[in-house]
Amino acid sequence: MITLLTVLQFVIVVIICIAVLLQKSSSIGLGAYSGSNESLFGAKGPANFLAKFTFIMGILLIANTIGLGYLYNHTKKDSLAEKIKVETNASIPSTINLSKIPSMPQNDTNTSK
Repeated sequence: MITLLTVLQFVIVVIICIAVLLQKSSSIGLGAYSGSNESLFGAKGPANFLAKFTFIMGILLIANTIGLGYLYNHTKKDSLAEKIKVETNASIPSTINLSKIPSMPQNDTNTSK
């Protein structure tokens, strides 16, 4: 199922790229190669249709991405952080014995004269 959705993800991305490149911009872009689309899409041309089509394909792309994330998280129960091995060094003491540390001489600086 994940493989099917991954292939569908790539197909949707390619379709969105083509739809965006066919849209009319300040410089006509690849829309010039599509011929006269006014007869097929009406007097206004394909601008309104391509904008709606791109929006719908964008919604499908987001839904497919969420579906892929949901399925992937349910099939993979362990994370990468759980696979990291933590090695402990036996030469480092786990506790410090404070009784072996020599005490520092205390200066009585708070006495008033």
